[in-house]
Amino acid sequence: IFIFYIFILCRLSLGEDSDCDNFTDLDFHESFMGTYLYVRLLLYTRANLECGQELPHHNFTQEPLFNVSRPTTFVIHGYRPTGAPPIWINLIVHLLAAQKDMNILVVDWNRGAANLNYFTAVANTRGTAVNITGFIESMEKEGASLDSIHLIGVSLGAHVAGFIGAMLGGRVGRITAFGLRGTHGHIDFYANGGLDQPGCPKTIFSGKSYFVCDHQRSVFLYMCALNHTCKLMAYPCSSYSDFLSGQCLQCETFKPASCPALGKKTSYRVDLVTWNQSLRWWVVILRLYNGKNVIESQIDTFEQYTSTRLLAQFDEDLYPIQKISLRIVTGNMIGPRYKIRLLRIRITPLENPNRPLMCRYDIILEENAEVSFKPLPCD
Repeated sequence: IFIFYIFILCRLSLGEDSDCDNFTDLDFHESFMGTYLYVRLLLYTRANLECGQELPHHNFTQEPLFNVSRPTTFVIHGYRPTGAPPIWINLIVHLLAAQKDMNILVVDWNRGAANLNYFTAVANTRGTAVNITGFIESMEKEGASLDSIHLIGVSLGAHVAGFIGAMLGGRVGRITAFGLRGTHGHIDFYANGGLDQPGCPKTIFSGKSYFVCDHQRSVFLYMCALNHTCKLMAYPCSSYSDFLSGQCLQCETFKPASCPALGKKTSYRVDLVTWNQSLRWWVVILRLYNGKNVIESQIDTFEQYTSTRLLAQFDEDLYPIQKISLRIVTGNMIGPRYKIRLLRIRITPLENPNRPLMCRYDIILEENAEVSFKPLPCD
C-alpha cells in the first residue's frame, strides 16, 4: 500500500509538470557539437505566470490563454554559448505582467543561439526574425494591431528585433533593444557611458562573469525601471567625460518635456490653449483617475496668449479615464496667487490611438489649487 501511494503521488506530480512548457535547456556538449535553428514561442499571461504554454505557429487562436486583442510583448534572448536558459527570463515575465494585462511571448531560439561558434548564432538571427515576422503577420490577419506589439531584444536578440521591425516596414509599436553599440533608436541610453559597469569584474580571472556582467547590465537596469525600484533619468551629452565633469545635467534639449527615463511609460500629448497676461514659467501637475487608481505627471512649461503642446508620461496605464485634475505651480511664495484661464485642454493617448481623445473647455486655474473635471469628447 505504501508503494502504491508513492506511485500515485509521483504520477500526479509528473502530470502537473508536463502541463507546463519550459525554456529549452541544453548542455555544453550540445553547444560544442552545434545546434540547428528551431524557434518556440512560450506564452505567459497573468493567468499562467508560473506555467508557460508553447504556442503553435499555426492555429494559435485555439489557445484560450492567447487573446489577439490584448497587447503582445515578445522577449527575445541572445547568444547562449553554454546552452543554459537566461537567468533573467522569469523575472522580466513577471515584471511585464505587472505593468498591464498582455500576452508575453518568450521567443525560445536556444536551438540556434547555443553554439560555440558565435558566427553560426549570428547567421541564425535572420532565420529567427523571418519565423517571428510570419507569426506576427498571422496575428495581424486575426485582428491584432501592430501598434500594440512590443519587441524586447537582448544582445543578438536585439538584432532579431531590428530585423523583424524592418521586415514589417517599421509598423510595430515599440522596439526595446539591449546590448547594441552605436546609435539605433529614437532614443539611445548609455548606462555609465555604455562600457565598464560598476560592480562588474575587471579581470578575466573572475571567470564567466567577466564576459557577461557588463553586457547583461542593460537588461537588469530595465527590469529595475519596470519594478520602480530606481529612477533612471538620462541626460543628453556629447561624451561620457563631459557628463562626469558635470557639463550635461540639464534637459534643455527636450523642453518642454523632461529628460527621458529608462523603462516603459504611458505617454499622452497634452495640447493647451491659455489666456494669461504675462509670460512666466510654471509647472503643470496632471492627474488621471480611474476609480480608486490615480497616476500623476509633472510638466515644465510657460505660456502667454498662445497654445502649446506638452508630453505627459506616466508609470502606469489607466483606462477608462473617469476624472482629470490640473494644478499649476509657479514657485511664488509671496504676493497674490497667480491665475490662468485655460480655454481648452486636449489629451491624446499616444500608445493607444484607438482610444478617444479627452477634452475640456474654459477653466480658471489658480496657483496651487487643484481643479478636477470629467473629460468630455473632443469636437
